[in-house]
Amino acid sequence: MKEAYTALFEPFRLRSGKVLKNRIVMAPMGNWGSLPGGFISEEELAYYSPRVKDAGMIITSATTFTEDEHYPGAPTTLTDEHLPGLRKLSSLLKSNGAVAIVQLFHGGALKMENPEAPSAVAPENSDAAPPHELTDSEIEDLIKKFGDATRRIIEAGFDGVEIHGANGYLIQQFISPHSNRRQDRWGGTFEKRLAVPLALIEEAKKARAESGKPFAIGYRISPEEAFTNGLTMADAIQIIDVLADQELDYIHVSLHNFFSKPRRGVESNLSRMEILKELVGNRTPLIGVGEITTPEQAAAALSSGVELVALGRALLLDPNWLSKVQEGREDQIKNKLFHRDLPELLFPKKMWQHPDLIFAD
Repeated sequence: MKEAYTALFEPFRLRSGKVLKNRIVMAPMGNWGSLPGGFISEEELAYYSPRVKDAGMIITSATTFTEDEHYPGAPTTLTDEHLPGLRKLSSLLKSNGAVAIVQLFHGGALKMENPEAPSAVAPENSDAAPPHELTDSEIEDLIKKFGDATRRIIEAGFDGVEIHGANGYLIQQFISPHSNRRQDRWGGTFEKRLAVPLALIEEAKKARAESGKPFAIGYRISPEEAFTNGLTMADAIQIIDVLADQELDYIHVSLHNFFSKPRRGVESNLSRMEILKELVGNRTPLIGVGEITTPEQAAAALSSGVELVALGRALLLDPNWLSKVQEGREDQIKNKLFHRDLPELLFPKKMWQHPDLIFAD
């Protein structure tokens, strides 16, 4: 292994006590593999199987905790009936020493069925009808269901939960001044727009305390929104400053490009991740993600000061990415998707038929 890549393989201890064997995280990626009703399928387990060998931490695909279909083939933690499949998944993900995290999410206004949101505001540039505006009691019920889901995740043997507060889904919708126009305890001021995310963090802490087990709690966030009255980098700094004081195990910053600079709200020559690392300091570890496909990029990302680097497409295309780097075979890393590779990549059928996947000629 090249000396430049040795830092990628250093272990890292989370606040909760969980130890990652290296600094590489498998990013959460939807695989459309669950059975109707959100039950874990054998096809889904097969997909994860070659990808659990080397990463220090694996974050599952976005997993729901409420009724309705949020996206095709989404897994769920809704009932105790889902526990057997979740136990199989946790056992598999941990089989080679990885820390296994479930990402819990709610589509909100972007749900396929019965869209609902903090306010009746349709997604920008969409012909969709405005979503149902959640009532106070419905928000309380969502928070309770999140706590119940976290308890099932602990019971199923996972090492932690990631709150998906990014990518325009419900939890981000509560934070955003564009989608949250309420004038009650859940909106109206910056502090009140953070009420739901902070309540979810407290629910996860409560479930952890009840279990008496070491259990990681992470939070994923998108720093900016492109649309009118959306979140700016200045807003992100305020939000992440609050999150950094919540004693989380990590904050996962969701970016299209790790090295990108702020769009608006801050004038700086630094990248978003450099700005946020300077802000957070040692209060909470940061995970960076976004178009990191080569070991050179991963090493550069880590050298910027973040504690962990998440790979998505890289591990999708080559489950042996880490072992090839460690063995000095980085020139053999596969970085394009060919139909001929599908048998060994073990994508669930719905996944390799998905239009977002781009095959090379």
